[in-house]
Amino acid sequence: MSNYRRKYTKGGTYFFTIVMYRRQKILCDDVIRTTLRNAIKITRQTHSFEIDAWVLMPDHLHCIWTLPAGDSNFTTRWAMIKRLVTKQCAVIYQRNQWLNRSKLKRKESTLWQRRFWEHQIRDERDYQEHFDYIHFNPVHHGYVLAVNDWEFSSFHRYVRDGIYPENWGDLVGDYEGLEEPK
Repeated sequence: MSNYRRKYTKGGTYFFTIVMYRRQKILCDDVIRTTLRNAIKITRQTHSFEIDAWVLMPDHLHCIWTLPAGDSNFTTRWAMIKRLVTKQCAVIYQRNQWLNRSKLKRKESTLWQRRFWEHQIRDERDYQEHFDYIHFNPVHHGYVLAVNDWEFSSFHRYVRDGIYPENWGDLVGDYEGLEEPK
């Protein structure tokens, strides 16, 4: 067992990576996307948070959240979201042949990896690096040649708001060598 400790800061801003179990390429399916959107909406009704940036990939997602000033509990929020999606989508996506003793004992599904990666954003530079990384991710993984061509991203909102130019992150542009933030 790892000795990993999560850092909880009230009102903190966090970068997350959530991965599908066995890297199943199902996260962009209509049913999962719609259910995920609804699960987030339901979760935010009782445990508010802001979504600063978001990208949905076939087998994982990245996002940046900012929590309310008096709250640091992102773990409960992710548990609620994953549980709601699992309840709605298990009929279609559950793979009983992948259930092992550990998954049965913990009452886990075969939709999500058990854990998730989180990183607390330290400063404005760290925020910008993760913000750009999220939006460039579809190009990084070879799904599109231009960031603007990936529909499952908050990039489009930031183009509308004038934060990014429409051609930001194209392979022929300035961000060809963009790497994962440290």
